[in-house]
Amino acid sequence: MVGPLALIVIGAATVLAAWAAWFVVRDRAVILRQLWGGAVVEGLMVVQAAVALVLVLNGTGSPEPGTFWGYIVVQLMILPFAAAWAFAERTRWSSVVLLVACLTVVFLEYRLLQIWMG
Repeated sequence: MVGPLALIVIGAATVLAAWAAWFVVRDRAVILRQLWGGAVVEGLMVVQAAVALVLVLNGTGSPEPGTFWGYIVVQLMILPFAAAWAFAERTRWSSVVLLVACLTVVFLEYRLLQIWMG
C-alpha cells in the first residue's frame, strides 16, 4: 500500500469529520456537499484498494491478508451506509452519523497502514 495515498485518505476523512463536527455544534443536518465530500473519500479508498490489489498480485503483500482485506471491505462499506442514514435522517444526528463514520474511516486507515507494514 502506498503511504502517501493512505495519508491523503486520512487527511480527506479528517477534513470531512471536522466539517461534520462543525455542523453538529451548529445543530444542522448534513448537506449535499458533505455527501459529495464523502463520495470523494470513498473514491480515494476505492483507488487505494485497487492499488493494494495490484501490489498483492505483484508479490508485495500484507503479512496478515485476511485481516487486511477485512479492513478494506468494511472501510468501503462505512461511508455509503452513513450517507444513506444521513440522507434519511434530516436532523442534527445526521451530522453525528457522518462524523462517527469519518472517524471510523480514519481509524481503519491507520490500522491498514499498521497491518501493511507488519
